[in-house]
This record gives sequence, structure tokens and C-alpha cells, in this order.
Amino acid sequence: MAVAVGQRNRYKFHCFAHICIYIFIYAEQMSLQVVSTEARAMYNVGLAGLTFWSPNINIFRDPRWGRGQETPGEDPLLSSKYGSFYVKGLQQRDDGDPDKLKVAACCKHYTAYDLDNWKGSDRYHFNAVVTKQDMDDTFQPPFKSCVIDGNVASVMCSYNQVNGKPTCADPDLLSGVIRGEWNLNGYIVTDCDSIDVFYNSQNYTKTPEEAAAAAILAGVDLNCGSFLGQHTEAAVKGGLVNEHAIDLAVSNNFATLMRLGFFDGDPSKQLYGKLGPKDVCTAENQELAREAARQGIVLLKNTAGSLPLSPTAIKNLAVIGPNANVTKTMIGNYEGAPCKYTTPLQGLAASVATTYLPGCSNVACSTAQVDDVKKLAAAADATVLVMGADLSIEAESRDRVDVLLPGQQQLLITAVANVSCGPVILVIMSGGGIDVSFARTNDKITSILWVGYPGEAGGAAIADIIFGYYNPSGRLPMTWYPQSYVDKVSMTNMNMRPDPSNGYPGRTYRFYTGETVYSFGDGLSYSQFTHELIQAPRLVSVPLEESHVCHSSECQSVVASEQTCQNSTFDMLLRVKNEGTISGSHTVFLFSSPPAVHNSPQKHLVGFEKVFLNAQTGRHVRFKVDICKDLSVVDELGSKKVALGEHVLHVGSLKHFLSVRI
Repeated sequence: MAVAVGQRNRYKFHCFAHICIYIFIYAEQMSLQVVSTEARAMYNVGLAGLTFWSPNINIFRDPRWGRGQETPGEDPLLSSKYGSFYVKGLQQRDDGDPDKLKVAACCKHYTAYDLDNWKGSDRYHFNAVVTKQDMDDTFQPPFKSCVIDGNVASVMCSYNQVNGKPTCADPDLLSGVIRGEWNLNGYIVTDCDSIDVFYNSQNYTKTPEEAAAAAILAGVDLNCGSFLGQHTEAAVKGGLVNEHAIDLAVSNNFATLMRLGFFDGDPSKQLYGKLGPKDVCTAENQELAREAARQGIVLLKNTAGSLPLSPTAIKNLAVIGPNANVTKTMIGNYEGAPCKYTTPLQGLAASVATTYLPGCSNVACSTAQVDDVKKLAAAADATVLVMGADLSIEAESRDRVDVLLPGQQQLLITAVANVSCGPVILVIMSGGGIDVSFARTNDKITSILWVGYPGEAGGAAIADIIFGYYNPSGRLPMTWYPQSYVDKVSMTNMNMRPDPSNGYPGRTYRFYTGETVYSFGDGLSYSQFTHELIQAPRLVSVPLEESHVCHSSECQSVVASEQTCQNSTFDMLLRVKNEGTISGSHTVFLFSSPPAVHNSPQKHLVGFEKVFLNAQTGRHVRFKVDICKDLSVVDELGSKKVALGEHVLHVGSLKHFLSVRI
């Protein structure tokens, strides 16, 4: 068990749009192909390994989670698509050989892991109490897609317990589901020192040998850390685990090494053997980092006459804020070494004359230099405020306790807005959502952009959006809640669904019905896009055998069985038109609101497609909808059911009513 297959590889290389996921899945796969090429190049010169413990596909359940910045967001379908395409982008070889790996990806952290350190609760001791329904319709789908659709080489079990069992010692979750139901073609690895954690911190076993045996028998193949190396031999000698289990684990590890080509002879003569420094930081790759950042930027507010700014009309642009001239902040956590940085100030100064003040010494902003920044803004034609967070506010082992801008940032923003004569553009750099209600409702703040942690070229991408060189198309991957939400909701409550009996409001756009600052999928463009329904059925019949009980009794739903799901697809055809004067991309979201059975979501994402349209042009977008896959719900026992009755399909403001009958 001392085989060092996995290394906690922190390389992200070009740091493509670190948090704004942002609905560009296919472009994301292309980005990851570049990352894996650079990985091979750096491996050839001894600067990287070939196993990458990425992506993080945990659901961004709570806005305070410090690692939400690593994830695709709050939606299970989006996270599932993201995970499988991410894996394919890293792993698939250029020669198309399905049995070999370009690099080995790892989907983490399995499962129901989304709390690091909040008000005395930490990931090393936390027991996530999760209903079967929430497990199967929220937390598990991304991992299932990673394994089945992405054919990922590895899955990492997490520190936390789920319903009283450490995930790395749970045979039902590991051997039963990952390797049994989903048929993982690879190895299962622990998060670093997880076995030590469930022995020493959670006191799950009495002896270290029992802990080692529990992990191996549950399905762990590789331990990140030294615990198995220290205690497995004694566990075997003590009869707690047999050598056959050890052989299986070692075989799974070596199979991954073989698929990576470790035993194929001279590496320089293999498919990627000629890659080297010349293939890292190429002009094309750096431009891709900029393009990924552009696609990730979300325009949340834009008053008429604000953005885009005219680079010829602006003679003096005030650039203010603690994140206005940052470098490392832009790449977030689990970062690589960028080729070069372009800060927001540098990006903006490349187009117009600028004056700059940080306004605060750091993002904590304990004391804002209000008088100085007011003078700067009052003399400018327009003002860009680059505010938000960094890893001192949200990170691994650091959850937030609120969702407000830190310190005196709000005070500084409001003071600047009050004295500014021209447009005021608020740029939020953060991983999680922030309650910017004050800015949304302040007419003096004319535009709001969320840029996530946008990577090495983030400053250039921000300037491209602000000056209209690029039409924004990003969408929020998670709900932005008001502070009142987190004031009354404990981060340790794992329930996704609301509970009227105690006032619990539920989580994410799928279940939460309360006030939001901004919603999942929000994002504006400099163009206006319309949707027209061309084709979709109004009635769909579900086939059941003649003896089925639902022919004689009224049923709210039927099991999504093999027979029920035969020929269960239909097409929904739309025409999407760019009504504006600027070309741009637009993400078409298809949502479904199912009948109110089994505590079903109020709506959920069925599919999405990003299209590029020239000004005043349109095109057809076709969604192939599978009733059992796309319109089903998960019942209270975790079974997939087809809800009978009226479903409402949403695309923007367009609604289509579909009746599902037997």
C-alpha cells in the first residue's frame, strides 16, 4: 500500500476562470485539454505528476462554504455535466485510445462534503445527516456522472461522516456504490490523512489496525498519508484484513499507472514524450485563459448608459478598491504558477488613462480611506470599484460567518457612488455570493459585475467586458442570498427541502422560495435575446402493463422502470433571436417545474445550450427531453419516479405546459 499513485497536485496551469463556471461546458473541455497537454509537458521535465486530484464537484449547498469557489455551483445537473466533461478534457488522449490516460483525474470529495470550519463545526468531526432523498437527487448525481459518463480514473472519499459513518470506512458508499453500482474503472483514494482522522478525531475504531482494515475493506485503494503504510501489516497479521484485499487495492493502483503509460518503455518515444517547456505558456494558451475569464464574467446590473464604456469618451477613469491591483487573489486556491498576471488596473489602463487608489489596505478593510477615494472619483469621468474577498475571507478550512462585504467596503462604495458624476461600475471578485442589495438598489451604482476569481488574465478580461470588446454572457452558478438568510439557517443543516413546521427555508434555487439578491442563472448581456417555441408536445403517455395498479387506482407517480422509460423522449424546438445591435453568446436554459409530489423541486434544470448569434439573427435550438431522465423526481426513499400530471417547461419568460399521463 505504499504505492504513490496519487499526488495532491495543485497545478492549475493557466488558472482558467477559477470560479465562474458559468455555463461554457464545451469550452471548458477544450481548456482542460490544454491543461493536460501542459501537464504532460511539465511531467517530462520533472515538474508535475500525472494524477490530478481534481475536479471538486461537491454541491455549493451553503453560501458560506470556503471551498465553494472550487465547485461548479449549486445545481446537480450542471455539476454532473461539468464533472464528466472536465474529466474527459483531462483524461482523453489525442489518439483516441479509450484504455489509456493522458492524465488521471479524480472526482472529489465523496460525499455530502460542504463544510470546512464554521462556528466550532469542522470537517474532521462533522457528521452530515442526509436524507435518502437528498442524497440521491442532490449530492450523488455529480459523482455518478463522473464515474459513468466521464470514466474518471479516481474518486476521493471525504473527511466527514455521512449518517454516522466516515465516508472512507463505508462499504456501502465505496464498494457498494462507486465500484459496484457505478463500476469505477480506477482507484479510490482518501482525502489526506482521512483514516487518521476517523481513528484519532472521530474515534470510529478502537485501534489503528482496525481503522486500516475498515478503510481497505470498505473499498479504499490508496491512502493519501502514511496511515496505511504504518498499520496495514499489523492489520493483516491480526486477521483483520486478508492479503487478497490488499492485492485488489494494489491492482487498482497499478492499473492506473499502466493506463498512464508508466510501463510502456522510453517515455520520450511515447505519444507525449516530445512535449516540453515550449508547450507551456504558449500564446494560444494564454489567450485561452483570457477567453475563459471573459466567458466567466457575469453582468448582474446595467443601467442604460452605463456599460459598455467608450474608451474614446473616457479621459480619466478612477480605479478604486483592494482588489483593483491584485495578482495572486485572481487565481484562488489550489492554484498553479501563472505565466504572467494582468491585474484589473493594468487591463483598464491599457485602454484609457487611469487614476488609482486601493481605498483599503486589504479586503478586510478595517479602515477605509474615504476622503481620498471621494476626491479621486469626483474628478473622474467614470469609476470602477474592484471589491470583494480573497483567501483570507474564504478558503479551505475557512468558511464565512456572513455574506456581507468585509469591513468598511460597503461604506467606501457608497461614499464613492455619492460623489461620482459618471457611471459607477462595481466589480465583485469572490468565490461565494455576497449580499450587495445596497448596490443593486442604489441608482448611483450603475453596473455590477461578478468576476469570481478569474485567473491570470482576469484583469484583461474585465477590461474587455467594461469597454465592450466582448459581450458578457456568464451566468451565476449559485443563488446569492441576503444576510437575513444566513442569520437564521445553520450551516450544519444538510436538508435541501424547506420545512414549514419550523420555518426552515430550504436551499438553492430548486427548493428555496424566499428573497434572493440574485438567482441561479442570472446574467445580462449587451444584447437582448428572445425565445419562441416552435415545437413541443402537450401530452405524453407513459406505457404501463395492463395489470398495473395505476390503471385502477389514482397514482401521483410511477416508478421509472425499463418498461416505463421505453420510447420516452421528445423534442422541444425553439427559435432564439438576438434582437440587439451587438453580436454575442447566450445560454438557453430549459427548466422544468414538476407536479407537487414527493416534495419535488419547485423547478430544476433539464438542459442548457450556449449559442453565438450575430446582431439581428436567430437560430433553432433543439432539446431532446427524456421523460425518465429529465422530468423524473426522486421520492422520499430515494427511488426515481415519473410524476404524473402537469409539468411546466420554462425557457426564459416562455412557459410550455406538458401533461404526463398513463
